[in-house]
Amino acid sequence: MVTVDDVEAALANVIDPELGLDFMELGLIYGVSIDDGHVHVTFTLTSPGCPIGPQVMEQIDEFVSELDGVTSVESEMTFAPPWTPDRMSEDAKFALGY
Repeated sequence: MVTVDDVEAALANVIDPELGLDFMELGLIYGVSIDDGHVHVTFTLTSPGCPIGPQVMEQIDEFVSELDGVTSVESEMTFAPPWTPDRMSEDAKFALGY
C-alpha cells in the first residue's frame, strides 16, 4: 500500500528547471492525499505567471504513477495561499542564498 512518505519521495524527482531544486525542498507541494490507491497532489508555483504548470503536472503523474499501489494520480495547482520563500527547506534557502 502506497504511503504519503512514498509519494513525497517520488515528488522529490520533480525539479524546478529554473532553480534546479526539487518541489519538496522548495515547499511547492501543499498536500498529498491517498484514497484506495488514488493519489491527489496539491501544488503551487513560485509565481502565477510561471509557465511550467503543465510540465509539472506531467512529472507528478509520471513519478507518482510508478509507485506500487497507485491506481491513479490527480494533480491540482493552486495559488492559495501564495508561495513564499518561508516554505523552503533550510537546504533550499541556503542553496538560493536566503
